[in-house]
Amino acid sequence: MSIRTDKVSSLLQRELSDILQKELPRSGPLATVVEVKITPDLGIARAYISVIGPDKEREALMAHLKDETKNIRKILSSRIRHQFRRIPELEFYEDRLFEQASRIEELLRSVRPSSTGGTPEGE
Repeated sequence: MSIRTDKVSSLLQRELSDILQKELPRSGPLATVVEVKITPDLGIARAYISVIGPDKEREALMAHLKDETKNIRKILSSRIRHQFRRIPELEFYEDRLFEQASRIEELLRSVRPSSTGGTPEGE
């Protein structure tokens, strides 16, 4: 990525995080903007959202984000309109990296005791 797209991604990540924190209902799961990837022409911004909570609430939050994309883009444009001519289209994706990392860590913990327990330490 170029320096320009990195700066735009960083700005969009900060602004979207702030919007999600202030605009979404507080009673739902915890949502964090992990990363924003933007196309080279700055036309499409893909926001990866990490959601911590039950599966049902997680799915509801992602559906809510997809339904509210136009509204979120409107709020975003009011915040950064002096820095861009054209506000990028927003796409939201769920980032499940935290879950995958937890699962790998759990698997590694389950393998460790069985691999060290079979041989005596003196040998």
